[in-house]
Amino acid sequence: MVLYLLVALLGSVALSSSSSLSFGGDAASRIGKRVDTPIPDPASRVNLFIGTTSSGHAFPGVTLPHGMVKVGMDTDSPDNLAGYDSNPGFNAVGFSQLHDDGTGGSVPLSLFKIWPFASCGDSNTFTSCPTDLNSRKVLRKTLSDGSPDDTAEPGYFASNLSTNIRVELTATRRTALHRYTFPSNATIPRLVVDATNDGQQSSSHPIVHIDSSTGRVTVGATFAASFGPGTYRAYACMDFKGDGFTLGAPSEFGTYLGNSPILGLNDGLQEYTGYRSELGALLGFAQNGDGTTTIFVRAGVSFISTDQACANAEAEIPDFDFDGTRTATRAAWNDLLGRIQVGTDNVDDDTIELFYSSLYRTHISPADYTGENPLWYSDEPYYDSFYCNWDTFRTLFPLMSLHDPENFARIVRGMINIQQHEGWLPECRGATAQHWIQGGSNGDPILGEFFVKYAYQAAALNVSADALYAALLADAEDQPPDWNLQGRQANVWKSTGYIPADLLEAGGANTKQVSRALEYAFGDFAVAQVAKLLNKTDDATKYAGRAANFVNHWNPNTTVPDQEQIVGMMQPRFQNGSFGFTDPRHCSVNDPTGANCFLFNTNFDGFYESSPVVYSQFAPQDTAKLVDLQGGPEAFISRLDFIFDQNYFDATDEPSQQIPFMYHYANAPGHSTNRSRQILFEHFSTATNGLPGNDDSGAMASYAAFYLAGLYPVPATRQYLLSSPFFPSISFFNPAFNSTTTIAVANFAGNPANGAAGTIFVQNVTIDGAPAPSNCFLDWDVFVRGATVELTLTDDMEVTCGGASGNGTDALPPSLSTGGFGF
Repeated sequence: MVLYLLVALLGSVALSSSSSLSFGGDAASRIGKRVDTPIPDPASRVNLFIGTTSSGHAFPGVTLPHGMVKVGMDTDSPDNLAGYDSNPGFNAVGFSQLHDDGTGGSVPLSLFKIWPFASCGDSNTFTSCPTDLNSRKVLRKTLSDGSPDDTAEPGYFASNLSTNIRVELTATRRTALHRYTFPSNATIPRLVVDATNDGQQSSSHPIVHIDSSTGRVTVGATFAASFGPGTYRAYACMDFKGDGFTLGAPSEFGTYLGNSPILGLNDGLQEYTGYRSELGALLGFAQNGDGTTTIFVRAGVSFISTDQACANAEAEIPDFDFDGTRTATRAAWNDLLGRIQVGTDNVDDDTIELFYSSLYRTHISPADYTGENPLWYSDEPYYDSFYCNWDTFRTLFPLMSLHDPENFARIVRGMINIQQHEGWLPECRGATAQHWIQGGSNGDPILGEFFVKYAYQAAALNVSADALYAALLADAEDQPPDWNLQGRQANVWKSTGYIPADLLEAGGANTKQVSRALEYAFGDFAVAQVAKLLNKTDDATKYAGRAANFVNHWNPNTTVPDQEQIVGMMQPRFQNGSFGFTDPRHCSVNDPTGANCFLFNTNFDGFYESSPVVYSQFAPQDTAKLVDLQGGPEAFISRLDFIFDQNYFDATDEPSQQIPFMYHYANAPGHSTNRSRQILFEHFSTATNGLPGNDDSGAMASYAAFYLAGLYPVPATRQYLLSSPFFPSISFFNPAFNSTTTIAVANFAGNPANGAAGTIFVQNVTIDGAPAPSNCFLDWDVFVRGATVELTLTDDMEVTCGGASGNGTDALPPSLSTGGFGF
């Protein structure tokens, strides 16, 4: 019965348990491949409130894995970029159907709020209801510890408002289901349908229609993109039903404009209004006897039309079955989360909670908008909320590779389809609108990551290798009219191998030249990796050569002021080949000017959101070359220590994420373990302020999950850097291979409180009982075939990649300049 509900309720394109059966075996055999663990219900270990205060901007409402609808509470906090703030001092203002997770900038989405009234002022009349956003808001009830009386778990959110109304939420892919329980003194329970208040207050051209015989409300409006120049239009369809009683037609209904409800007098009412006016519907219903009254609101959403919004709702939640929908959504999460299982002996509950909560948030974005693309028709999947690739290419998609090939394949197909219709891969996108590119063409390493891992399964996953490669070449070779929104500043990159700081060229802003060039080089590396797998030898050589062009921005003579031992730095370069100068402290906490290097056209320093000190470490395709440029292994280790000791490392921002693991390349993996564990202990927790910065569409979540797993990915390669997990074992089930790989610790002794010392350093590694070629990385083949990787740990931080012999040169992780990354 649960499987039937899951398939029926989630829609034809949502993830289902049966979708992976084509990769081998039936459901029983798949489950049999998993390692027995004490966590049969990993959804119970998810804390949705992590990162919901301060700047985490995490979304605690309800969604399916990669669902389009993300229904949740909106508060009046100035820091409510996912709608919600768990600080009890902020008011609730509505319950919206659409949100994004962990973004920065302007507030995205937060569309089509529902709001309940138990009464409306002393007179409690229809026209006295305070319908506008600021007038209607109320506080939530609080618990004994002072926290708001809110509950959240995968598939369910609830809140008790100070008006004694209880609100409960659940969802399918394109439809939300609300349950409002009104107190007994609510003689006329009333509900607002807010058509215009998105997160930015940007609506225009709103439409509201009320069917007085059924109470159905349909709305639509146009809204501004939150991180780009465009607009989008969205629609919703709201139906109402009594819980355990016949609700009937609304006893009163009408629209409101601002704070002025207008009682409807005819069979239907439709109204248009101008830009930035608050418009919506207000409906009142007869109370259910003398006790409490519970009313369901079913909210279908569409980016196509109100008719499609209604069709989505009717198809996905036909019977207003709240408990069945909640159960099916939780089952979908458990299917996905349960593919990674951790041992729990001698592990504190907070560590387990942090891991599964992080894994959960990895699967909120991007969102499956299949069937909801108003820009063109296609039978291919359509995904949106790439917000942005610059954040997620490093860790989110490599984590998806380990356990979720079906969704990854669909996302890749959707990206390819966007390239086929718009010319270039999507970079930053929200609600069908293009947003500003943050860095290079970072869709390239995402496609490279998929194909390097699944080249031999691509056809079974319905991904065309030819179309994937054509999409990569479009980014690498063709310069778009506006490379602020898609693609690259490709022409000068191809002709010079760097981005000149003094080149003014139509099509984009003359900013971020150095950081974009470094990311273009990594994108070319991804193209080279795919070309090798496709036996395109000449292309592989060409793009590997372009991947080495990161060195063209390396000035060997630049030093950090007052730190002359740090010699050499990535720097701006002019068309004549000479170097400019950007203070290496720029955009760091040590910057004497306090600059932040955000996305400004007047930002001429050459770097985006991070310092030259940090960006000088970014060449994942050839870290061995960086070691040489920076003076060899000892000098490289000293530079990494300098980055941490002088606070250049920034846990809030993605360019720093790889740095704790870079000691591996200097044959000092124990130092990577030391630093990465300290980062987790210092910056991540299960508290509401437990994220160091924006969750960034799951970028911070996947980052923390990898660190807890004792792994770090090198995207678009077959390597995962290896450290020690925070668990005695961690197992990865992959339905594409029907295999399970377990990393187990032979002598697990727990996790020291400060992360700095203890029996945590990898001394020896075996794979299925045989000595591993390296203590510093695992090859993808280990995860393909299914294996048991056993680690023996020591308290000696000076371990090497080669193990007890101390000669780890041949065991270092691969790099381009050392001939690595073959297949």
